[in-house]
Amino acid sequence: MNEITAIDDISGKTPEQLESLRQITLAVYILYALSWFTGGLTGIVGIVLNYLKREDTEGTLYQSHFTWQIRTFWWGLVWSILGFITIWILIGFPILFVTAVWMIYRLVKGWLNWSERKPMAV
Repeated sequence: MNEITAIDDISGKTPEQLESLRQITLAVYILYALSWFTGGLTGIVGIVLNYLKREDTEGTLYQSHFTWQIRTFWWGLVWSILGFITIWILIGFPILFVTAVWMIYRLVKGWLNWSERKPMAV
């Protein structure tokens, strides 16, 4: 498990830079959650933010959150597409349900670790 915390940050970033990364990480969690109500549009904004700021998170606890968020987006997209493609043979419904539960779990787990300033186990 990744044991980097804000106290033993190895990035050499200033407290202001770390706080900025913390806020961006929260913003991405919020954008992903809002994507349930915007047809995925805010999720696309979130993944773009992840990739634009990913390099800045190296050596911080937020690096693991960004990896967690990126994996959540792409795997959620893959399973959602598979669910929609197979909906006509009825197995798409359980796939979409499980995908939704899994994505909610990942958003809640990520947000809880973010709020406790803990890295994600990726």
